Amino acid sequence: MANISKILIANRGEIALRIMRSAKEMNIKTVAVFSEADRGALHVRYADEAICIGPAPSNQSYLKSDKIIEACKLTGAQAIHPGYGFLSENANFAKEVAAAGLILIGPTPEAMEIMGNKLSAKAAALKYNIPMVPGTEEAITDINEAKERAVEVGFPILIKAAAGGGGKGMRIVEKATDFEEQMHLAVSEATSAFGDGSVFIERYVTSPRHIEIQVLGDTHGNIVHLFERECSVQRRHQKVIEEAPSSVLTEEIRQAMGKCAVDVARSVNYVGAGTVEFILDENLDFFFLEMNTRLQVEHPVTEMITGLDLVKEQIKIARGEVLSFKQEELKISGHAMELRVYAEDPLNNFLPDIGTLQTYRTPKGNGVRVDDGFEEGMEIPIYYDPMIAKLITYGATREEVIERMIRAIDEYDITGIQTTLSFGKFVMQHDAFTSGKFDTHFVSKYFNADSLKNDSEEEALLAALTAVLLLKKEDKISLAQNNVIANNWRKNRKKYS
Repeated sequence: MANISKILIANRGEIALRIMRSAKEMNIKTVAVFSEADRGALHVRYADEAICIGPAPSNQSYLKSDKIIEACKLTGAQAIHPGYGFLSENANFAKEVAAAGLILIGPTPEAMEIMGNKLSAKAAALKYNIPMVPGTEEAITDINEAKERAVEVGFPILIKAAAGGGGKGMRIVEKATDFEEQMHLAVSEATSAFGDGSVFIERYVTSPRHIEIQVLGDTHGNIVHLFERECSVQRRHQKVIEEAPSSVLTEEIRQAMGKCAVDVARSVNYVGAGTVEFILDENLDFFFLEMNTRLQVEHPVTEMITGLDLVKEQIKIARGEVLSFKQEELKISGHAMELRVYAEDPLNNFLPDIGTLQTYRTPKGNGVRVDDGFEEGMEIPIYYDPMIAKLITYGATREEVIERMIRAIDEYDITGIQTTLSFGKFVMQHDAFTSGKFDTHFVSKYFNADSLKNDSEEEALLAALTAVLLLKKEDKISLAQNNVIANNWRKNRKKYS
């Protein structure tokens, strides 16, 4: 069994802190790496040791594998936890870590390479007859042949970058006459974003739900799944709200998806924590999408419903331990939901909104968890992902969790920047979400800036009238004066809105 008494966390912010806390509970020392922009960050202060690895831009710091490995050698850390993002799915980095005689808390470079490309991932999954969306199984080299295949599959179709993610290199084609133009655009975008212009086509599922299955595999050939997460509420093809379990899966579908996820992991002898993603159509038929070879941002909801600490499980697996539980011993307990709190303005197409956290107070109470990496007075840097925190609620039922999330959002006090908290509350109160009848088009179908403007105006009016009533009580303001103040508030609201 490998000795791991000190871990370097090759990441920043909330995920670095979250990993360090689990390591501390296991009596493992931690090393933080940080850029010059993160010198005063919470993860730097929390770690046992910290080393600056370069200037603020990530390509000069958090993406510099040589500096991270050098920091390991300087501090005597035997292992590296990459978190998510940055180098977490970089097969070359994994190879460099192994070559340096260090342990990567993650899968093998081979598994990363295969699952890091959608086409090779599909080829691996097909060995186990995993359901696939109809389309091409190889990169498109002949546009005319591809168009013929698209006609066979049926429009609309989706052109996707083989090395893609986050919606880049992805194009929906409604009719054959648009195919060539959209193909060229997809290839160009894929080349620009990933340095790889390979694309393929799939039938476009018009009302898809995004369901993913958490898997764990040890070095002894044991692989289990930890049930599903529903991740269908997205903006710009990126998740904002996740929950576990899904509100639409039957036990039969859950077991079938779980088995498929385990088989996908087995196709590459997967080791560590990973996530197998599926599309679920309106008939509740599911199709393999891709595999993420790392810890997911939304892993806390799985932890809440299973009672497991996924970071601790990752470390145990990296040490060479056998999984301490079998599939039949796992069960779902309760319901959990996560809102990603981004420094983004929902009223302005979710554009990032950097600035200083003038006020920052997190919600408390039963069933509320906040994974964050900031405190009051800190700045949101422009160089990195704008996520401030993950707000997680847990309860016995989905209804209780939604109500708890609304309460937690109301208690979360952030000023100085715009955030996605108001959007989260909008989702929690929308009939489509509470009924469970939604898909990945939730934002385009139901959300617009006016919805939030109206809500915020009503809240502001209520606050203004409350203040007036308090003043009236104290200073004996007349009812007529109350009306003047309220009317002035309405007039000014129209003037500046």
